[in-house]
Amino acid sequence: MRALRSFTVRPRIPPELAPLEALAMNLRWAWDTQTRDLFRWVDPEAWDASIHDPVRLLSLVSQERLETLRADPGFTRFMGEVHHELRRYLEHPRWFQSRREGDGDGDGGGGRTALRSVAYFSPEFGIAEALPQYSGGLGVLAGDHLKAASDLGVPLVGIGLFYRHGYFRQAQNPDGWQVENYPDLDPYAMALTLCEGVRVTVDLARQPLHAQLWRADVGRVPLYLLDADVEENPVDLRQVTDRLYGGDTEHRLRQEILLGIGGVRALEAVGVDAQVFHTNEGHAGFLGLERVRRSMLDDGLGFDEAVEAVRAGSIFTTHTPVPAGIDRFPRPLMDEYFSGWAAECGVSVDDLMALGHRPGDPPDEPFNMAVMGLRLAGRANGVARLHGAVSREMFADLWGGVPVDEVPITSVTNGVHADTWVSPEMSDLLGRHVLPEWSEAGPERWGRITAAGDDELWRAREQGRARLVAFVRRRLAESVLARGLSRSDVSWCDQVLDPGALTVCFARRFATYKRATLLLAQPERLKLLVGSADRPVQFVFAGKAHPADEPGKEMIRQVVAFTHDHDVRHRFVFLEDYDIAVARTLCHGADVWLNTPRRPQEACGTSGMKAALNGALNCSVLDGWWDELFDGENGWAISSAETVEDEDRRDEIEANSLFELLEEQIVPLFFDRFGGPVPRRWVQRMKHGLHTLGPEVLASRMVRDYVERLYEPTAAQDEKVNVAGHGPARDLAAWKARVRGAWDEVRVRSVATSDQVADLGTERVVNAVVALGTLSPADVEVQLVHGPVGQHDEIELAEAVTMVPADGDASRFAGRFSCDRTGRYGFTVRIVPHHPDLASPVELGRIAWA
Repeated sequence: MRALRSFTVRPRIPPELAPLEALAMNLRWAWDTQTRDLFRWVDPEAWDASIHDPVRLLSLVSQERLETLRADPGFTRFMGEVHHELRRYLEHPRWFQSRREGDGDGDGGGGRTALRSVAYFSPEFGIAEALPQYSGGLGVLAGDHLKAASDLGVPLVGIGLFYRHGYFRQAQNPDGWQVENYPDLDPYAMALTLCEGVRVTVDLARQPLHAQLWRADVGRVPLYLLDADVEENPVDLRQVTDRLYGGDTEHRLRQEILLGIGGVRALEAVGVDAQVFHTNEGHAGFLGLERVRRSMLDDGLGFDEAVEAVRAGSIFTTHTPVPAGIDRFPRPLMDEYFSGWAAECGVSVDDLMALGHRPGDPPDEPFNMAVMGLRLAGRANGVARLHGAVSREMFADLWGGVPVDEVPITSVTNGVHADTWVSPEMSDLLGRHVLPEWSEAGPERWGRITAAGDDELWRAREQGRARLVAFVRRRLAESVLARGLSRSDVSWCDQVLDPGALTVCFARRFATYKRATLLLAQPERLKLLVGSADRPVQFVFAGKAHPADEPGKEMIRQVVAFTHDHDVRHRFVFLEDYDIAVARTLCHGADVWLNTPRRPQEACGTSGMKAALNGALNCSVLDGWWDELFDGENGWAISSAETVEDEDRRDEIEANSLFELLEEQIVPLFFDRFGGPVPRRWVQRMKHGLHTLGPEVLASRMVRDYVERLYEPTAAQDEKVNVAGHGPARDLAAWKARVRGAWDEVRVRSVATSDQVADLGTERVVNAVVALGTLSPADVEVQLVHGPVGQHDEIELAEAVTMVPADGDASRFAGRFSCDRTGRYGFTVRIVPHHPDLASPVELGRIAWA
């Protein structure tokens, strides 16, 4: 029998315990130990039954228990202290508020300005397992970004969607194939508050889609989630926000219209005047189109002028080095859903499509969301140093003749939120040896970890591993029982894993390029590692494949099939339903964190960062963040055979490298116990890993980088371009059109210099004669580019010097440089557009070379 209507019954909390509700409704409990301890005190059994969700806990606890707590002075005193600490956290100045004026200029021009508000758009947010609005790395990163922004006091607001069925819960059928189950989520039973009276409407192919708005408080940061499941919508439109990454291409387009266009309107509806718009991957990219539309209709700007106005305050972060990972929408769908937008803005659909097209694309080419994101953002970045380089090469054609290393895509390496991911034992140890507020410590303070006692650090590692073993045994037994076996049939689960064995963990999305099955390519070598009696090694795997990714599901099936072998099942396990809780436990307990992507297809890969903060040692291909932070001693690097075109042969070579590391270095080092029960040489490597990686992998470092290198320069650019009725934006658009139209006439006519041989340190003078056509010297910058040259006369480590007009002649320029190293050295001359309001001197993609 199905209920006609359903509703949520909330508990009746005694007035004396009212702070419990305030504490439960602010998601800071997800990373604050004291708040979690308080809720555990409320009812330990109900706390575990609630999956550590305070809102659900308060619905489970009995009225009798609440009355007992009300009369308990110890509890009410502790509750008051925790509540006071929350208020202090929310109200007192933090890093952002306390910085001295003038510190830390941003790169890319603009310096510091008054940063009022950043709107951070993402299709998913991983805050806590109790708010399952995430699928994996992108969402968890977004959640860590919000938490770190809150801790630092950055004025940021998050915008996303509320998915009524979230992402799927994972199970396995008897053959080991992934089975997806979608839960029904009740927002009234979560740490969410409905924004009463707020409705946002967007157009979906001439159908209005209405959405309500939920607010989650992530510490100091508000997160707004749009929800289309409202009675005003017909049944099909109520399903727009049903599942994260579910449905067909049209369904995804509808979701992204609501996220981008609806998100901008939601901010206006709740009174947020965002200054900087940060798009976390391309899914929310349509926010740029909404802002263009508003600039045209509200401010009277032309299309190109509106684009300049929007670009000034926009940042686009790309997260994928794989073209197949980018959303692309076919022309017929774009016609159907955006012809109204084009008509309202007075432009053609071809003009719109050009925003999502590469140079040379035909008009019917699918609309590329990443290309639009880059075209409508004044600043863009990848999420690791290597990923930035890959992105510059991947999108270089958008900037014409600009050298790949100068393509205006920078990088901010991701980080992880310390208090969310570090175990209590490790946090306590770091607090004693690094700094009480260790997550705010700089590199010099992290060096103090080397003075920690070996026994002390090893004890923290053993506690994390023991907790992981207990967790795996419990989850494995639950999984087997759920498939219909009896309790006597699952008794073997009580012996799974060894708290003293070397524990290797692999946990991430099962995509083919991540190669979760690389170890399985040599099963006999793997069995020798797992079956060793005196040096036992155990492996824990976890992860989900996208529901439409059949190759990814096949990889899970292969891993699961290997765990069914009776010879290895005690030492090789696959954990179902990977989520934040599973990830946290694995990071706490891993000795070695394994990562095996095909380089350079990993954008960043933050799971290894979380493990590193807990003392685990990474064993990874040099991809993502590991490429820039591995120093030869803080973990191990798996060889990458990128020059081998045959993928099977490449996998074989890299699998051999992995097994050699395990057999010859990792296992012997872990079981080197000649000095007693503690593996001292292993612990020394742990200390070195914490010292060198600790300050670099933190989300607080990441968000500070965003503030100083991107948010503040973008705010300055927006302030500069969008003042006085957007006059500078209008002027910049007109100037760009004039420069583009005249650029074919711009060239370097001749270059003259002194002798072919120069002494070290001597100054060299270069003269150039240029032709500017109808442009003036103020429209360009003539640059002398110099540096050491390589085998084919290419300039390496190039430096650019601005040449100055010579002899009062607008066609003659002079420049000078010093030869600061011996060997072959070279130079060239080029002309680039110049305007004080450009975010990058190469953003027009126009360069005239000698």
